Amino acid sequence: MRSVFFLMLVVAPMMVSAEEFRAGASTSNITPELGRKIIGGFVPYPSSHIHDELHVRSLVLDDGKTKLAIVVCDLLGIHRIVSDEARRLIELHHGIPASNVMICATHTHSASSAMGEDRLKFEQKLNEYETFVATRIADGVKRAINELRPAELAFGSVDVPEHVFNRRWFMRPGTIPENPFGGDDLVKMNPPSGSDNLVRAAGPTDPSVSFLSIREPNGKPISVLTSYSLHYVGGVGKGHVSADYFAVYCNRLTKLLAANDQQPRFVPIMSNGTSGDINNISFLKRRPRKESYEQMRYVGEDVADKVHAAMKDLKYESELSLSSKYRELTVAYRRPDDAMQKWAATTLAKGPQRNRDLSYIYAERVTSLSKYPANAKVPLQILQIGDTTIGTMPCEVFCEIGMEFKGRCPAKNSFLVSLAHGYMGYLPTPKHHELGGYETWMGTNRLEKTASVKMLNALLEMAGESK
Repeated sequence: MRSVFFLMLVVAPMMVSAEEFRAGASTSNITPELGRKIIGGFVPYPSSHIHDELHVRSLVLDDGKTKLAIVVCDLLGIHRIVSDEARRLIELHHGIPASNVMICATHTHSASSAMGEDRLKFEQKLNEYETFVATRIADGVKRAINELRPAELAFGSVDVPEHVFNRRWFMRPGTIPENPFGGDDLVKMNPPSGSDNLVRAAGPTDPSVSFLSIREPNGKPISVLTSYSLHYVGGVGKGHVSADYFAVYCNRLTKLLAANDQQPRFVPIMSNGTSGDINNISFLKRRPRKESYEQMRYVGEDVADKVHAAMKDLKYESELSLSSKYRELTVAYRRPDDAMQKWAATTLAKGPQRNRDLSYIYAERVTSLSKYPANAKVPLQILQIGDTTIGTMPCEVFCEIGMEFKGRCPAKNSFLVSLAHGYMGYLPTPKHHELGGYETWMGTNRLEKTASVKMLNALLEMAGESK
């Protein structure tokens, strides 16, 4: 009897320990070699300097039954094949199911491409850099697993409205330039700042910064996973590679938490919320000229300061459950009709008429889109972390969609992350498709006009199933 009692004493603590909440985090460097082209504009150009390194930031959570891996990459976007390969490696070598791994991009505009050798082609194979990125993602998750330790978690949010502005504007009749297809739009993206022709913004902004703070029971920080609906800031030096304000935020928060020399390392993470129609430019008045990186530092540090202040009132918990749902939704690709294909063929036959000829560029995009299959398999994911739900979409999502997700999601806390598991263009609402503008142009936008409705409803259904 004594031996049985002794066995119970030995086994019971092990059972409790196995089901305690744990977390680990890591960074992996994915800086490309100099000379590789920087994308983000219509005409890519070679890099000539590394201002700051690009990273994969990984967070692994473990409730004793389920492990989740959350990965954010300092890239404009990632091709579906990069996410697929990285998740395959993670499941094969590190034991976390692919459906439990979320991989997204920050959308820095000063990074090299991991979006396919030819962004216009449908079928792609991993190139050298994309293979490197996928491997570093898998390595980063393994390193985060190595750092797993007892943890507690809290959800927080703070409004920071002063850095987000809707970039789509109604203007006085006759003042919006003709679009590349020879037609008229009702709104313009990025109109002239301070112009007398501005009427009103075509949509709202989402000022909320949502975050999960994860720390050891003794208060030592492990990670802060953050989401803010701001496209990027920019203002980098010519030919510079940079992780933009996303890295500035992380560096500042590390300093504020006095965690620069901490071991294991503190790993802050900033993801892109729903910023498809949001940027950092106030169009009602002109901003004075600033030096390279000046505005980026101002935004990143200010957001970090406000998140740090909001962390003081958080209530942490260590007894929470984790789950993930992953689904591929069938959505139609937009297809050019006969008239659009004829316009594209005629435009291409003429050749580019000037440097950065938008009509020629979009004729190439339309021609490419006409070769796509009828339907897309759109990866959607729901991560349930205690009473917080994170949803993902593989697009540049308009902020109204993210706000609706938060308003309709059954979870106590929720937010949406963009550019996850692939890049499938902009995602406007049907209302915005009627208004036109850059984000709705065929070639910028790839999915059917009702795609946002179908994708949001599917995510909300998945969120309901996770409760």
